[in-house]
Amino acid sequence: MRLEAPDWVNIVPITRDGLLVLVEQYRHGTDAATVEIPGGMVDPGEDPATAAARELEEETGYRAGTLHLLGCVDPNPAFLSNRCWTYLALECVPDGTVQPDPSEEISLRFVPPSSFTELIDDGTIRHSLVVTAHDHLQRGIHRGAEWADAISD
Repeated sequence: MRLEAPDWVNIVPITRDGLLVLVEQYRHGTDAATVEIPGGMVDPGEDPATAAARELEEETGYRAGTLHLLGCVDPNPAFLSNRCWTYLALECVPDGTVQPDPSEEISLRFVPPSSFTELIDDGTIRHSLVVTAHDHLQRGIHRGAEWADAISD
């Protein structure tokens, strides 16, 4: 069986002050609040980078100065048709408009980027696609991507 699903985006947003923006929201599947990075669906005909910028603003009110593609994965190739694109958003500023979906109640958390790893290690962050985004980010830092110096505490 194959399920047709829209592509998704995840965004690793870093503010001008160098903080990672996280979202906390209730998830029906786990019946609990989760800590994640912003993300959502790519609309039909929409470019993933455009979707990333839109989702970042809708969920957080932040807009990115620059977006960098970190990577793309097939979330579950056993039966899902979609892909998940992960972007790094740098120089984020809170000058956008928050427009959550009707079922979303989101609060923001701001942490140093080094806390991303700690929050995964201590089980606070458990969403598999967020862990994947963390991996994309760390691999980019390790290989010395052009944006790597912008990720510091």
